[in-house]
Amino acid sequence: MSLIELIDKRTVKVPLEAKDKQGVLRELVDLLALATDKVSDPEALYQAVLDREALGSTGLSEGIAVPHGKTNAVKNVCLALGVAPDGIEFDTADGKPSRLFFLIAASTDKAGPHIAALADIARLAQSSALINALVRARDASELIAILQGD
Repeated sequence: MSLIELIDKRTVKVPLEAKDKQGVLRELVDLLALATDKVSDPEALYQAVLDREALGSTGLSEGIAVPHGKTNAVKNVCLALGVAPDGIEFDTADGKPSRLFFLIAASTDKAGPHIAALADIARLAQSSALINALVRARDASELIAILQGD
């Protein structure tokens, strides 16, 4: 399953309200839980994401972070996407603030789609122009159109 197939306008937030790492994680988990029927227990998902972060930051470079977690509280792989144009400290590999946050949630028994989405995001991270365009998006519709290449 490709990244674009996981994106749902209801689970894209431009801009995020959170100002710190914990706030971003909470906001994206809540967005995913409230906008879809794919998360049966938001607290279990939040804890799964925190547990994963405790193993090592999911803040990549180039302003991208990919927090993720696996839990039986998620039926199928799903994604919430948030933008923080000014950046939020996220313990990234390059020490720079993150501006694009892709929260991926998956059930414990479905690794394939989760891995495919991570690979798509890694490819996206190689284009500074695309990252900058996504960060400048004014709303969810514009962000999705950029990702679709429209």
